[in-house]
Order: sequence, then C-alpha cells, then structure tokens
Amino acid sequence: MQAQDKFEKISELAKRRGFFWPSCEIYGGVSGFITFGPLGSVLKRKIEDKFRGFFIRPFGLYEIESSVIMPSKVFEASGHVNHFKEPMIECSKCKRRFRADHVLQEFAGMSDTETEKLSLQELTNEINKRNIKCPECGGDFGESKQFLTMFTTTIGPYSGAVGYGRPEAAQGIFVEFKRLYECARGKLPFGVVQIGHALRNEISPRQGPIRLREFTIIDIEFFFDPEDPCCPLLKDVENESLRLILAENKLKGMKEPVEVTVKEALNKGFVKAEWQAFFMALSKHFLMKLGVPEDKQRFIEKLDWERAHYSVQGFDQEIFLERWGWVEVSGHNYRTNYDLKQHMEFSGVDMRAFKEHEKLVEREEAVVSPIMSKIGPSFKDKASEVAGLISNANPKVVEARFKKQGFYMAGRFKVLPEHVEIVRKEVEERGKHFIPHVVEPSFGSDRMVYIALEYAYKTKEDRVVLSFPRELAPIEMGVFPLVSKDGLPEKAKQVYEMLIDEGFYVEYDESGSIGRRYARADEVGTPLGITIDYQTLKDDTVTVRDRDTWKQVRSGIKGLPGLLHAFFRYKVEFRDLGQLIKG
Repeated sequence: MQAQDKFEKISELAKRRGFFWPSCEIYGGVSGFITFGPLGSVLKRKIEDKFRGFFIRPFGLYEIESSVIMPSKVFEASGHVNHFKEPMIECSKCKRRFRADHVLQEFAGMSDTETEKLSLQELTNEINKRNIKCPECGGDFGESKQFLTMFTTTIGPYSGAVGYGRPEAAQGIFVEFKRLYECARGKLPFGVVQIGHALRNEISPRQGPIRLREFTIIDIEFFFDPEDPCCPLLKDVENESLRLILAENKLKGMKEPVEVTVKEALNKGFVKAEWQAFFMALSKHFLMKLGVPEDKQRFIEKLDWERAHYSVQGFDQEIFLERWGWVEVSGHNYRTNYDLKQHMEFSGVDMRAFKEHEKLVEREEAVVSPIMSKIGPSFKDKASEVAGLISNANPKVVEARFKKQGFYMAGRFKVLPEHVEIVRKEVEERGKHFIPHVVEPSFGSDRMVYIALEYAYKTKEDRVVLSFPRELAPIEMGVFPLVSKDGLPEKAKQVYEMLIDEGFYVEYDESGSIGRRYARADEVGTPLGITIDYQTLKDDTVTVRDRDTWKQVRSGIKGLPGLLHAFFRYKVEFRDLGQLIKG
C-alpha cells in the first residue's frame, strides 16, 4: 500500500476535524468547490484578520466590499472578456475536457513557460505529436479551443443584461476610484483592499484548495503619481533579501533564484517600481508569519507572454509544497494606468487625479476658432456642424495636419487653413490632471489556509501536532477537568466561562482520558491546555500545557486572563505563564 503524502494526510485530517471538505458531498461533490468547516472558517478568518493587521491598519489602507456580480461593460473595459481565456481540449470518446497546457505539462513534462507561449494550433500539434491520450479513457483529443473562464449570468429578467462573476476583486476597486479618491481627500498615494469571493470557471481543477472555482481573493490596489513614484517607506525594508528568479534567467533555463536585497533589486532594475518592491518584501514577511520559512519562498518573474494583459511587470510569490512543488500564493503586478484609463474610455467619466503646482504656472494655450464668414459659404447648411467639430478639435493636431497635408478632416468635412483661426493666449495653470499608476499585490486566502496547515503539520511520538502560530489557532485553549467527578467539572466550567467572557476561543472537553484530550487538542493545533485538578480546589491554581513542548506550568486563575492576552500578542512566552512543573 502506497504511503500517504502530506496533502492526503492533511485532507483526511481536514475532513475529520472540520477544517474543509468537498462541497455538496451528498450529491457526489463538484470539483473546484470546498466548504470550510467550523475550524477552517475560524482559521481562514484569522488569516484574513492577520492580513488586515499586517497590511491595512499600519499603512492606513482603505478596505471596501463591492459586488461579486458585475455588468459585462466592466469586464469589456478591463479586457477580461477578450483575454480571460484558457486553452481547452475535449476527449472525442468520453467527452471529458482538460486544460491543453496542463495536459502537456503533466504528461509530456513541458514547463509552464514552454506551454504558455504556444498557440491553440501548436498545443494541438504537440499533443498529437507526443501521442498523448485522454487520462480517463485513453481516447484521442480533438482540437484545442479557447474557453472563457468567467462565470456568465444575466442580471434580472432581461437576457440582454449580461453579467459576470468577478474573477478578481480589483475591478470593484477601479470602478469606484472616483469616490475612493474623494475619501482620500484628493491625495496620492493611497491603497485600497478588497477581501471577498471571486469566481473562475476553471476547466479541470484537481488540486483541492489550491485551485478553486469559487475562492476568496485579497487584492490591494495601490495608487500613486507616476511622476513621484518614490516609496517613503522603502528604508524600512531596503535591506530585506528577496529570492528572485528573473525572466532573463528563466529563458536561459536557470532555476536557482538570485538573492538580493530590496535596494539591490531596485538599483539593478530587477524590480521596476519601488512600491512593488516594498509590497514584495512585506509579502515575504507575511508568509513567514504564517509559518513559511524564507528559504521555502521565492518570487518568479513573468515572461512577456505569461503576464496578464494589464501588467508591464509581474512576479509570482511561490511557496514550496510537498505534493505540487512551487505554488503561487500571491501575484505582484505593475498595472500602470491601464485599468483607470480603460474605464474612463468606456464610461466617459473623468477619473483623473489632480496635482496642484507649488506656484501658479503660466503657459501658452492655443484655441481653434472657426471663421464663420468663410465656413458659411463653404459648408452652407452644414456650417454649424462643422463649426462645432472645429471648436472641439485639438489645436496641435489641426496645426500638424495643415502642415503635413494642407487640410484637416473634421469628421467627414475637409477643413482648410482659411476656415479657422488658431488663437494663442497666456493662461495661468493651478495644477494638472493625470491618471494614477497602480501596483497590485494579490493573494489567495484559501491557498494561505492550506499553506498554513501544511507548514503547521508535524508529528511527535507518532501523534499529529498542528503547530500553528499561536494567534492563528482556531481554538486558542482547551479547558479540561482532570476527572469528571468531585467538583472538578463544575470548577472547569467556571474557568471556561471566564475565558469565553475574556474573548478567547476556548473549547471545553471532559470526554476520555486527559492524555486523549491533549492529543485531540494537539491535532487541531490548540496552543494551550488548561487542566483543573484537585490542587485547583485547594489554591485556585491550574496547570497550563504547551502544545509544542508538552511542558506544563502552574498558574493562578485570577491572573490567568491577563497573562493569556499577553501570550497571544507575543508579549510573553510560555515560560512566563507560571511556575514550571518539573517531571
């Protein structure tokens, strides 16, 4: 019998102890959907709250919550309708469908760098040339086709009102930029975060919580002035090291990361934007806070053909997982002004920022003025229309056309130099309008849950121990009466209720031997076990047991809440919770 790998062990534990399991199991389940159980929901929420404490509050970012379903216009403007597609092949025999590039990666050993640049025809040719058959039935594959991976719906009872489930939370921020800019009192830079569900109709998701059709995404959109791109916080992280696999090295087949400081990465041009480098350094630290060592992380730069359509430079932060190797946990893209510019064009709404000059700037402004005495005879009943078109024309364009071709086309009308007067005047300019640039760190919350589980999973004396960072544990402490008699359960419940009132996540357990209760608590990652014994009835003290070392201290009940609050905030260590019990 083949030994279980860590993913199988964690999946079994996750189902049995209530972290997560496939959704709708009673109907056979559906690939790409999972349900977070009682413990998984708390773990996920704690990771997201930790994110808020790490990224949002210290830097004054805004958090918003926008709709999951959005009208098609949003995604036509953002380019997703045209670009958010994956290559798909279908088995001609069993009709199962697969990602064409994933088939080549799995059964021909090609890298994602190699497959992502192949056209549909090239994907089909490679699959045929390598004689790859359907892994389900051995049938032949048909031609590769593009598959739009956004969920489509209609909004209300009107079939023409097409909507899409958002594949990222970012667009919900971009379309609200005008109001958010007002919230920021018209000042840049500022960042906006959205944590919420997103939908991607994956062709064949087969990696549990790593690749889902409905998932929680955490998008930060950070807006800044492209003429003032400096990050004043960079000094705090400039000496942090980043492990980078650069695009140029990928092309040479070099897979070892280059280790440089943030400062070096910017000076050498490896990372284009200071704010992007800043968030990459923060992201490395955040994953370390979830239990992932630095040497199990890396940032891999996207090649031109691998980047999303809105990105001019992109890095994936990857984490090493036992079953799948390096897996993306966050993406870091420099989106420039692409999204705001697109939404301005499609909506007609001005979403530019305004930057006031330090002092008034005088400049010459040209205005195209129609000469009606000339336009009237030339265009007769169309004269008013022509005059309107001329008045709205760009003076620089008009002058350039006159100089190059001797006329200017105002719509369908041929305008000659004699029809217009270009007037120049001095104007005072208070400031200027521009479209902000954006860097985007984007995280998968569900993936971080699995990553936290995998890096917490350990065994000690053949027992499973989930060594979560203490503040992430779904249950922070268990309260156990040593035996279920002699007044110990009653006293234990008093302690349990006191700790609940203090706001802790606590579980009361009096079932089975104390050893089995400790084992159950270790298996779900409960950092502390508080045992009420006969000594408690004499002097109001309890034993506190540490999950990772199994050491115990004796502590008074009265001072326990204050010590525990300090412990979960990393103000004190376990040894500070009481008198060490030897033995």
